[in-house]
Amino acid sequence: MTLTVVFAVAAAFSNAVNLLSQHSASTGAPKREKGWRLVTYLVRQPLWLLGAVAAVSSFIFQALALHNGQLSVVQPLLVTELVFVLVLRRVWIRQDVAVAAWAAVIVVCVSLAVFLSVAEPTGGHPVPETSEWLSTVSVFGGTIAVLAVAGRRGPPVRRAAVFAMAAALTWALLATFIKTATDTLATSGISGVLTHWPVYALAVAAVTGTLLEQAALHVGPLSVSQPVLVIIDPFASIVLSVWLFDERFTNSPAKIAIAVLAFAVMAIGVTVLSRTAPQDLTPSRPTRS
Repeated sequence: MTLTVVFAVAAAFSNAVNLLSQHSASTGAPKREKGWRLVTYLVRQPLWLLGAVAAVSSFIFQALALHNGQLSVVQPLLVTELVFVLVLRRVWIRQDVAVAAWAAVIVVCVSLAVFLSVAEPTGGHPVPETSEWLSTVSVFGGTIAVLAVAGRRGPPVRRAAVFAMAAALTWALLATFIKTATDTLATSGISGVLTHWPVYALAVAAVTGTLLEQAALHVGPLSVSQPVLVIIDPFASIVLSVWLFDERFTNSPAKIAIAVLAFAVMAIGVTVLSRTAPQDLTPSRPTRS
């Protein structure tokens, strides 16, 4: 469990570094750089390259966490990415952060700790049955497709929320492919991974999730899409952990009630944090020379 937590938190931190560094590099690019010229400009920027390294590190840490632990533990822990982003905004970008945002950070961290300690996720097996894969991919894939179509019409706020929900379900499904692929890698090596379908499903899910998330960010405000992305992903992952990997939680009705309440409080904290954090990357004070 300890290694799982360490790797999951490391993945969250790496993703926070990736988000801020690549976003900073992109917004700092000259306006004349567009399309492929923008790409060639960015790959020469140390800040953007730092983000790329952080993105790869995040994937590796998440894979290690999923290989060593339960899906129902790893995916909720990735919520701490928001906490790291806020801290990096303060100490790296030198932005002033509202007291309400820091209060939301405390709420998120405490409620997440309560959820994981009270729910007591245990057990599970690394290789789901074929019938379970078929039912899961059919239900989640169909839901994602319906949401992707629904997100094409309507007001911007609704479209952003719908695209974000589709992206979050895709990221949750992606985590199941990562978990299965890493187990295959550990037992059968690279050749074994390449002869099994999860690694190819992983690639498709990664592309699909990226496109859906970018659509959500493009059509509506971050304060709408970010909470949906961060809340739906762990919730869907918990469902998948039971459905696919037979993970189990405490048998105590009282503890289950507390865990549900803690998850709900965490969701509220995430929403408040997303809406009270700085909405851009402009420093609140000049950097020291």
